[in-house]
Amino acid sequence: MQPKDPHLPRHVAIIMDGNGRWATRRGLSRIQGHRRGKDSVRAIVEKAREVGIEYLTLYAFSSENWQRPEREVAALMQLLRRYLRSEVAKMMRYGIRLRAIGNLRKLPSAVLAEMREVERKTARNDRMTVLLAVSYGAREEIARAARALARRVRDGALAPEDIDEEVFASALGTAGIPDPDLLIRTSGEMRLSNFLLWQLAYTEIYVTDTLWPDFREPELLLALEDYKRRQRRFGRTTEQLAQEA
Repeated sequence: MQPKDPHLPRHVAIIMDGNGRWATRRGLSRIQGHRRGKDSVRAIVEKAREVGIEYLTLYAFSSENWQRPEREVAALMQLLRRYLRSEVAKMMRYGIRLRAIGNLRKLPSAVLAEMREVERKTARNDRMTVLLAVSYGAREEIARAARALARRVRDGALAPEDIDEEVFASALGTAGIPDPDLLIRTSGEMRLSNFLLWQLAYTEIYVTDTLWPDFREPELLLALEDYKRRQRRFGRTTEQLAQEA
């Protein structure tokens, strides 16, 4: 791997949108769009690893996506399982750790077993972490964290006044992972779609009209170049940042 550019984000999150529209425009089934989207996942993970991104979070399947037609959901689950099986050897070769976030108990047992096995095999890899947000909803995640902290307070293990941002973040699915520096949304939609609502508080947002099946290495590099031109102030003024430089 080449030395990491210090101006690149450590953590990139992607809302992978547009598989269905890509297929519809070509007279194909939505399932074929998802199959093509899987190729984009493979390409983007590889390119992110190559340029030195440390964390890559992919919004693969939302909690709301369970409402889609049963045949489409079944096909997505099958694609996810195949992806895990086909990529685990590459993850081991390149030191990529896989971690899944979301309400994973809703996954079919065979898919969940495959996910846990890949997580187990890659747990010690430390060159890059790929987070798959599966059966994921940010509001549900926040509510789950609140319940977990409430139980600790009830049991006397935590005082209410000790709950600060750091403590709350430790109860989220992304505990131990830095917040995303850059969020990429494909297909031109201007919304977060219930994705990482807590973690995206200060994240730079990049939206492209490119549909996910067409989002490949050149599109990722464009997003990264755009990020490098941003000035992240975190509430401070430009003058303060200049003094700190």
